[in-house]
Amino acid sequence: MMGHFVVRNLFHRPMRTAIGVLAIGFEVMLVIVIVGLTSGMLQETAKRIEGIGADLMVQAPSAQMFLMMSGSPMPIKIADRLHELKYVRSVAPALLQFNTSGGVETIWGIDPATFHDVSNGFVFLAGHDLQGPDDVLIDDWQAKAKHLKIGDTYQLLNHPWQVVGIVEHGKAGRIFVPISTLQDLVGAREKATLFLVKCTRPEHTDDVISEIKQLLPTNPVRPVKEFMTLMTSTNIPALETFIHSMIALAVSIGLLVIFLTLYTTVLERTRDIGVLKSLGASKVLIVRALLSETALLCTLGIGAGVGLSYLFRAVFLRLFPTLSILITPGWIVRAGLIAMVGAMLGASYPAWLASRKDAVQALSYD
Repeated sequence: MMGHFVVRNLFHRPMRTAIGVLAIGFEVMLVIVIVGLTSGMLQETAKRIEGIGADLMVQAPSAQMFLMMSGSPMPIKIADRLHELKYVRSVAPALLQFNTSGGVETIWGIDPATFHDVSNGFVFLAGHDLQGPDDVLIDDWQAKAKHLKIGDTYQLLNHPWQVVGIVEHGKAGRIFVPISTLQDLVGAREKATLFLVKCTRPEHTDDVISEIKQLLPTNPVRPVKEFMTLMTSTNIPALETFIHSMIALAVSIGLLVIFLTLYTTVLERTRDIGVLKSLGASKVLIVRALLSETALLCTLGIGAGVGLSYLFRAVFLRLFPTLSILITPGWIVRAGLIAMVGAMLGASYPAWLASRKDAVQALSYD
């Protein structure tokens, strides 16, 4: 009986119900997508670094874990000193440059010879390796996103580059240029952002770390295998703050919409509430009916939000193939709980207000 009553009340105003469902769905989608986008980008970056095949990564003292925020470059001559260490097989310097022209991109300036020694080179799908000073390699996802092919001119950092190779994705970055040319363009001559170190054998990694820390005591030295575990929002304070802010915004929207929906519902049903009270309905029954209605509305909204999340991801990845949105069951459940708690809080006052109405005054309400 109660379920039938709640369902009939909910669909008595289909337009208002639809607005409430969409608002909650938007709240759920915003939480899932924002977390999925940040988590996906971090995880995808970590996998690409792991795909290089290096054992260690040496960064500047002011460097951040997020490589595109890597801080001041280091003298490239450090590579020679690292190469002299025991158990070090090869060292590849790399200069990273963050580029926002036409999208968010990280350009990797590399020396093809040393990068090949560390990573065993690229898997070429078309073209050849870097040879000239203005050559550029791109991975297959970047080629698809920018509609580029071998021989095309690619404008980066206000400089024309010629696409000479398309490589398989999953190794370091998506754009590779000669390190010397990038150094000249960004004013970092004889500088490098990080050094990728390959040990003679994996079991020598700890020994090499100890030697590097003695040589460069202020520089972060991280095993590449551990880098993936560090690439989470909790390890990047600004990113975690951003996620919390967006979740708070989503919850505020959902809470406000639920509050307004239930408040107007109570006003419109003043006479109905009076009839229920005159028939002996208790305050608890009225509160329970309104909260049940809210729970049903929120359940529909959560379902809509999950569907919208997958739809948004499909559209977003079609427009931006190089980005990644990671939707996990854990965050779907969290987003649903956040929406449900927010909806119940938003419905609490209107439900309490309805339970306090006087039966006689309610019946005389016009």
